[in-house]
Amino acid sequence: MSKNGFTQPTNEAKHIVFDLGGVLIDWNPAYLYQRIFRSQEAMGYFLKNICTFEWNEAQDGGRSIADATQILVQRFPEYTFEINSFYRFWPEMLGGAITGTVDLLSRVKSNQNHSLFALTNWSAETFPVAMERFEFLQWFEGILVSGEEKLKKPDPLFYKRLEEKYALNSSKIVFIDDNLRNIAAAERLGWDVIRFQNPALLETEFFNRGLL
Repeated sequence: MSKNGFTQPTNEAKHIVFDLGGVLIDWNPAYLYQRIFRSQEAMGYFLKNICTFEWNEAQDGGRSIADATQILVQRFPEYTFEINSFYRFWPEMLGGAITGTVDLLSRVKSNQNHSLFALTNWSAETFPVAMERFEFLQWFEGILVSGEEKLKKPDPLFYKRLEEKYALNSSKIVFIDDNLRNIAAAERLGWDVIRFQNPALLETEFFNRGLL
């Protein structure tokens, strides 16, 4: 993104780096827990106070599912079934592909001037499920998974590892993520950033950059 918020269209080859969850893949624990809990209030309490975002992020950073589950069961034994369900039925949290974004990915892929990569906060133990389910993940030249690298966004070392592993020029990277924290970290490294909100707005951002 330029300083004035407008990016001039360009045909220069770019490294296009996608986040996955929330951008290309719809993932939401509520898809599972709305079947387990009898009320939205009970489900909301559980996801806010027990199987929290921060707890899940630790698995994205490399903590094992077994260790993570044991920690919570010991703290909240009255929720043993619900806690164990998080990973036992984890695939039910995948709502499917975000088709509009996948269509844009396909269109960008057809422009062979650009290279495609993914940088994702994801548990190493669950990511193989996504690889098997979503064929478009095979379109990337490289995917860096936080759980495998033991680093996660917004740690700048995770972004730098992508640059180093695939010899990417930071000034030619366009990064798409739905999380403002992750976007800000990438921008500090000199990456051109797009905050994902919906496929239509992403298409406009791609058009402005000459990527389509």
